[in-house]
Amino acid sequence: DEFPAPEELWQKFKQYKGIQNAEQERIVSQPYFEDGSGRKPRYYQEIAINKSVEAVAKGQNRILLVMATGTGKTYTAFQIVYRLWKAGVIKRILFLADRNALIDQTKRNDFKHFRDKMTVVKNRKVDKSYEIYLALYQGLSGNDEEANAYKQFSRDFFDLVIIDECHRGCASADSAWREILRYFDKA
Repeated sequence: DEFPAPEELWQKFKQYKGIQNAEQERIVSQPYFEDGSGRKPRYYQEIAINKSVEAVAKGQNRILLVMATGTGKTYTAFQIVYRLWKAGVIKRILFLADRNALIDQTKRNDFKHFRDKMTVVKNRKVDKSYEIYLALYQGLSGNDEEANAYKQFSRDFFDLVIIDECHRGCASADSAWREILRYFDKA
């Protein structure tokens, strides 16, 4: 009739979540990023972050998050990236968007903590010495082979590709961002 001890609760939680080995446990137990400002994920962001990290820890490589305008999608993506990056699961990330304003906002705000590990791909010029790449998908792809700057990277260069606001970039099978995803199909 006693309340379970913390270790017993953790064991029950792992069983409930299907966390089956030490590597999965190590990944899902990575802490959230904290910068001392007191900013923390909201409850629904925590759910999205945790479920995404758990899915990756279990080997799932395609995740779709659907969040309304103003709910902190980029902050949620940042926390997912941070936790997976700190766990060593991912090393190189490609963050794609369809407008410069989204790239600038991402770099200036939520992803700013990655500082010198991050770059913005501009004018189809690629520098492979970074870990996080922010880019417009229309800036990485085009109608002819020379315009396909994403092919300057090897197919296995990125461990994670995030597409911000993918519904605006045309979700059709022949859209520019889908072409990039097909190329980086292991990410």
